[in-house]
Amino acid sequence: MRLLASSLLFSAAVASPLIERAAKPIYWLLAGDSTTAPAGGWGDGFLSTTVASGSTGHNYGHGGATTASFRAGGDWGKVIKDIGTYKSKYDVYTTIQFGHNDQKETSGVTLDQYKANLLKFAQEVTSAGGQPILLTPLTRRNFQSNGKVLENLATQRNITTQVATSNNIKWIDLNIASVNYVNALGKTAASKYNLASDDWTHLNTWGGVVFARIVSDLLVEKYPSNFQAYTKANATLSALIKAGKPA
Repeated sequence: MRLLASSLLFSAAVASPLIERAAKPIYWLLAGDSTTAPAGGWGDGFLSTTVASGSTGHNYGHGGATTASFRAGGDWGKVIKDIGTYKSKYDVYTTIQFGHNDQKETSGVTLDQYKANLLKFAQEVTSAGGQPILLTPLTRRNFQSNGKVLENLATQRNITTQVATSNNIKWIDLNIASVNYVNALGKTAASKYNLASDDWTHLNTWGGVVFARIVSDLLVEKYPSNFQAYTKANATLSALIKAGKPA
């Protein structure tokens, strides 16, 4: 009996930290370019409409950022610092979504450097005590004469998925999901999400909410044990997106 009691006490001592860890809310750190950033991206919509009470985060995305300039300008250092600040009270997840500016000839970032930079971001998040999630880049909404969107980020998508799958990093395919949704909508309906009438890259406030819902649904669908309990659902919006209808 004394041995059984000791075993039970030991089991309780081991189990309780695990239970406490499982109950941690999430602190989201969003790293990316203008398609993640406030006033043009999905990031603020994600934090304000998909994150359940008790969890929170910060959107560090900003316009013009590449995987090189995001580090050189100091934003990446802020992300890593925040992981250290919040990891004791939260499970800290960092979304990493780049490509729109890296692909430009003037970026100074080669494809090999883009690949290496993504991997280094993810490794540093892990070393700091957070958990990285690589996102393939949000589609642009430039339509061709055949009525389909021009898939001009396919190379960046393939590199991002390769980095993630080869290194056991969490990832979601925002590029394909957003391409499929925009194609289902068509040009007229898709234009309703434009930040300006002729801006087929950036999102207005409601567009940010809609594409944030795509990000959230992809995360919950792929990693339900990590995210479902910490996500605020919107069944109506999710159903419209899944059906390829305007939201």
